[in-house]
This record gives sequence, C-alpha cells and structure tokens, in this order.
Amino acid sequence: MEGLQAIRTVLISVYNKTGMEPLLEVFRLYSVKLISTGGTATFLRTQGFDVQEVSDLTGIPEIMDGRVKTLHPIVFGGLLGLRNEEKHRNQMAQYGIQPIDCVIVDLYPFHETLKNPSSTAEEIKSQIDIGGVALLRAGAKNHEFVATLSSYHQYAQVAEWLTNGKGILTLAQRKQLASEAMRTTAQYDAEISDWMSGNTLPSYAAGAKFEMRYGENPHQQAAFYGNLSTYFEQLHGKTLSYNNLNDLDAALALIREFQQSSDPVFAILKHTQSCGLAAGNSLLEAWERCLACDPTSAFGGVIVCNQSIDFITASQISGIFFEVLIAPDYSEEALALLKEKKNRIILKDTGVELPNAQSKSLLGGQLVQESDLRKNTSAEYKIVSGSVDVANVDIAFADIAVKHLKSNAIALVKNRQLIGAGSGQTSRVDAVHQAIAKAKQQGFETKGSVLSSDAFFPFPDNLELALQAGVGVVVQPGGSVKDEENIQFCQKNGLAMVLTGVRHFKH
Repeated sequence: MEGLQAIRTVLISVYNKTGMEPLLEVFRLYSVKLISTGGTATFLRTQGFDVQEVSDLTGIPEIMDGRVKTLHPIVFGGLLGLRNEEKHRNQMAQYGIQPIDCVIVDLYPFHETLKNPSSTAEEIKSQIDIGGVALLRAGAKNHEFVATLSSYHQYAQVAEWLTNGKGILTLAQRKQLASEAMRTTAQYDAEISDWMSGNTLPSYAAGAKFEMRYGENPHQQAAFYGNLSTYFEQLHGKTLSYNNLNDLDAALALIREFQQSSDPVFAILKHTQSCGLAAGNSLLEAWERCLACDPTSAFGGVIVCNQSIDFITASQISGIFFEVLIAPDYSEEALALLKEKKNRIILKDTGVELPNAQSKSLLGGQLVQESDLRKNTSAEYKIVSGSVDVANVDIAFADIAVKHLKSNAIALVKNRQLIGAGSGQTSRVDAVHQAIAKAKQQGFETKGSVLSSDAFFPFPDNLELALQAGVGVVVQPGGSVKDEENIQFCQKNGLAMVLTGVRHFKH
C-alpha cells in the first residue's frame, strides 16, 4: 500500500532513556538494525542489542568534546535521501550511504539547566543541542520515508503502531511524528533565543495540538497547543475539555502554593474559582473541611490535593459528582474505586513547576506577563493596627486564598478553611458583602476570622463591614491614598490590620 514504510534501520541518540523498553522489544521482534552514539550505544548493549556506532558508520570519531559526532553526509544522506528518486539512490550507492528509516532523538536538557539557579552561563550554553536539532529537522523534512521520534512520551504509541503494522508505519503516522518534532525544535530554539536576548518572557511557540470537542460553549471550536503530559498523567476518564483545562490551570497554580506543606490540603474549583479550600490534620479531615466550605457549588467541580489519595478519602470523594480529580498519587484501592464511573477524569500530578510566564490572546495578538509567583513571608508583613502574631497560619492561608480568586477578591479564612469568598466583583465593598454572606449561608462563625483583600481598600466602608462581622484580622497590600484613614479607623475600633505591600490582581 502506498505510503507504508518498513522500519529496518534506526538511529538512536537520546539523553533520557525513560520508557524505551517497549519500543526496543518491537525492534528486537522485527530484527531492526540499530545505529547509535556513545552513551546510548552503551545502554542499548546492556539491553542485549548489537549496535553500530555512528563513528564506525562515518569513519570519523566523535571530536571536539562530543560537539561533532552525527554531523556527517553519511548520516544526513541516510535521512534525507529520496528513495523514489533514481539520482538520490545512485548517489547513496556511490558513497556507501545506507537509508535510515527512523531517528529517535531527545535534545540536551537546556530548559532544566537554565532553570537551575546554580548553572553558569557556560553550562547553559553547553546544553544547546546542534546535532540533535539537525537530526530531528532532517527526519521530519523527509517524513515520506523517515519516522522521527522527539520525546520519550511517544515511545509507547509508536511501539503500538509498529506492533499493529507488523513493523511498518503509515505516512499519516510519520507525518504526525514529523509535526511534533518540528514543534519540539521550535520551542527549544525559542527558549534559547529568549535566554540569549535576556528576555524573561518566552516567545510564543505552540506545542502539540489537542483538538477539543468544543470551547466554552458547544458552538465554539477549540484546541489546546502544548504538552499536557509535562504537568499530569491521565489515569482514567473521558477527554479533557476546554473548561476542564481552564480549571486545571487554576487548580495547579493554587495547589503549588502548598506543595511543600506537610499537612494535606484540598481545593475544589468551579470556573477557575475556589469554592472550597482547606487544610487538615489528616487527608480525610482536609477533604471534609474543603467540601463543607460550599457543598452546593462543589457539584461538577475540579478537585485538587497536595497528597496521595487513600481509599477512605476516595470513598468520601466518590459520594459527590465531580469532573476532575488531580493528586500526586493514589493507592491501588483508591484508584480502583475512583475508576468505577467511566467518565470521571483522574489525573496524576507530576509536580513539575508551572511556567514562569502567562499569555492570552487579544486584539489579534498575544499579551504576555510573568506569572504571579510571589509568596509573601511573615517577615514582610507590617502590623499597622492591633496586636497580631504574624506567624498566625490563617494570615498566610488567607493571603494565598485571595491571590487565587478573581478580582475584586476577598477571602475569609478561619482555622485554615476558606469559610467565605467574594470574587469577580466590580467593587471591593461588594466582594466583602459576598464573602460574609457566603460564610453565613454555610453556617460559619465569622468572629475571629482573617479577611484578606487582593488589593487596597479605597474606603473604610469595607472595614466597617469586617468589624460588624467580628473579623479578627484584616490583611491587605495597602497603597491607597486612604491608607492613613483606614489605619485610623482600625486603631479607633480595635480592628487588627496587616499590610503585605504586594497586590495580587487576577483578571
């Protein structure tokens, strides 16, 4: 059949050898010839393969500290030669160039080295891959005859394709791999360019494309461009939707604030907003306190946790309808229980740090900014009214909670539980009204709570409402021309107030 290509000869040069075994077993089954470079060749031999080293193929050893090893006409002729062109076939025969049907390359870890604060400029520069990028581009260009693998995430899929195809890949499969390889090199080069130019905001370079069933509404088409497997592994459930991904982005940003916490923390999000957020002394207690924040709004939400889910907690979570659950891990029994409903989306959080920049499209362009990764410390808090213990865990908890609500935002926290939230309001006083009303609606006692604001209070009317609700401490960034008037109001009425000096608008 036209477009089919048997995989007989493979060039492998990989830094990360994770998950390669299933693919290698298929290569063994179909007696595929392997060509490789130093470290990879050694690994392949430990797996029982006979390997031809690139240096033996080209007749030239690796030189210049390994900077030059695959950059040779014998290698690139094998990748770029058009097998349906007589002139190319004759030249390949003339110069002893053997066709290469598949190239497997992952690039040097430039991103990881760049993100390591101890890396020197020379160390970062040393991780700029040259030969690897060239191999990927060559294989992708000649996808009519060559399969190009650019990530270990592709190994299992390609192994399945080869098994089903009895050692043969289709043109559509090779074209898909080629497209992903070109996106990989585009992202890689964009990050290098940003580093060289000193740009802290990355250039836009789309990753793999994932088609959505639809966007926010059924009449809107949608797709996601990126690499979701970097941040989570899907263990069960239906395909993620546009709205699921919006909520997941917000959920992961929130739970990363508690990644180092020894105490379990749960959050429930609806439309990117926290309708539940609580810590507990046990996983089950954290879940029960989180759900109690607003059990009505929790229906159909996205649930996120900073610790592995056990069976007892999973049995309680299963009692409500939810769209997505994401956690670092699950016990076998918990996962089996959660999988009983086929449409539930169960994800495993990889724990990878989130990008340090955000972008959104508007007016036909891209609006880009650094992510709000600022974390206030108790040493930065400024007490301007009352007697306050800045080590009070509720102050820090409320400061985090309000940071992840939409502006204008107010968080009402008591005993590490979000008892009330006001978000997305056009006036701050409305946000305060909403947070207090929410707390009372759920039967929470607001006396002695901490009220946190994402931005300054323009007038003391907000503080009057806090006072009437029995709030113990008000936390806000300050910066208003009315700061002194607000401080005097708090001092006069015995209301404690702390200034953080950092605004956390989120629109």
